[in-house]
Amino acid sequence: MTDIGEEAANSRLEVRLAANDEEIAAAQALRYRVFYEEMGAKPTDAMAARHSDFDDFDAICDHLLVLDPSRGKGGAAVVGTYRLIRRKVGEAFGRFYTAGEYDISKLLVAGGNFMELGRSCVDAQYRTGATMQIMWAGIASYVWEHGIDLMFGCASLPGTEPEALATQLSYLHHYHLAPAEMCPRALPDLYVGMNLMDKDALNPRRALASLPPLIKGYLRLGGFVGDGAVIDHQFNTTDVCVMVKTELVTAKYAKHYARDVPATS
Repeated sequence: MTDIGEEAANSRLEVRLAANDEEIAAAQALRYRVFYEEMGAKPTDAMAARHSDFDDFDAICDHLLVLDPSRGKGGAAVVGTYRLIRRKVGEAFGRFYTAGEYDISKLLVAGGNFMELGRSCVDAQYRTGATMQIMWAGIASYVWEHGIDLMFGCASLPGTEPEALATQLSYLHHYHLAPAEMCPRALPDLYVGMNLMDKDALNPRRALASLPPLIKGYLRLGGFVGDGAVIDHQFNTTDVCVMVKTELVTAKYAKHYARDVPATS
């Protein structure tokens, strides 16, 4: 990820939290289009009937939105979304989404004031550097406002065959494994080993380049991954648990963006 440039600074796009149910519904509809119609995830009957991706966490999270006002008002303007769950909110709810795939007990002890990220997607027509920069501007401002120490969540690689992802998974394992004292581990019945290639057999630059943009963005902010991957058959993906200490985000984004970009309303 690069610092905000002229393209993002002069963009027509806006970033803020969802203000009402209409905007949340628009974010869920965007998620459905991207995850199910475009990427081939398998919806429940209820999701398919409503053309909407939803679960219990939607009611408790903050929905960060990227909007293009030229498309209209309210939900019509939503072109990107991210789901944010602060520690106190998730603990009051009784669980975090990531805990369905990973043992996050070490994070609960070592993570401080953390937040969980998830359900990130952007409309196909808006997948540009400027869109991702303004999305991260919103996240950085949210981190600054709420005093977040650590961000974590599941990030996905396309496909459900670990052997086909041996380069990517092995690279993450050898070069970006989280410190033991904070390292989540995939649940025993879901655990897929990531150490599929010797470190000496990897070309780190090529391996990094082959990762999805979102994961590369996390790593460039100093991110770590947990121990083990998880196959998500519903979404046709292989998931890894990613963590980013926000002290590393602050130097790159938050001090600048917290001054200049209103992420919340």
